[in-house]
Amino acid sequence: MSDPFSSSAFRVEQPRRGPFGKSRYKVIDDDDTLLATAAPVDDEGRAKAMRGVLPGKSNLDARAVQLTTPDGKSVLTVEKPRGRDYTEVLGPEEDVIGSFVTERVGRRYVVYDGDGTLIGAVDVDVPRTNFEVTDKDGAKVAHVRKKWAGLATHLLTTADKYTVEIHDPVPEPLRTMAAVTAIVMDMSLHESKEVT
Repeated sequence: MSDPFSSSAFRVEQPRRGPFGKSRYKVIDDDDTLLATAAPVDDEGRAKAMRGVLPGKSNLDARAVQLTTPDGKSVLTVEKPRGRDYTEVLGPEEDVIGSFVTERVGRRYVVYDGDGTLIGAVDVDVPRTNFEVTDKDGAKVAHVRKKWAGLATHLLTTADKYTVEIHDPVPEPLRTMAAVTAIVMDMSLHESKEVT
C-alpha cells in the first residue's frame, strides 16, 4: 500500500504498555487491517539530539516517530523537537510537508505547509478528546476523537485509541496533516499522562 492514509476513516492506536512506553502507534482501517506502524526514530545521532532533559514530560522531551507500511516502506516522520510548541511532519526523503505550531497550549494549533504558509488549524475541546481540523477559512476538513479507556488505563499505560474521519476531498498537504493529527496530538498532549 503506497498511502496508508488514503481512506477517509481509520484508527490510530497506541499499544498498551507501561507508563514509560511511548511513541509507538498502529494505523488500522475499519476492517482491522494494519496500514502502517510508527516507532521511535532509531538513528542514534538524531535520538541523542532529540533526547530531553527530563524524559517523559511531553513539554520537555523531544522525540520523533517514523511511520512505515507493513512491508517496511517509509511513509513519513513526525518530529517534535521543541516540546509542545512545534511539531514537524517530514516526507520519506525528509522533505518538510508541514508543521503544527501551538497557538494556545492544549486548545489550538495552527497548521502550516512546508513553505510556512498557513493552511489550517486544529481546535481542541476542554477534555482533549475531540480535535477539529479546519482549513485556513475555518471549514471543517477532519475530526479526530480520542476514546476514553478508563482511569486506570489512562494513568498507568500508554494505551490510547483515536478515530480519524477526513471529509474528502481535502487538498494536500492539509490532508496529510489532518491524517497525522492523532499522532501529533497524542505526542503533544497525552503521551506522558501529565495533568496540565
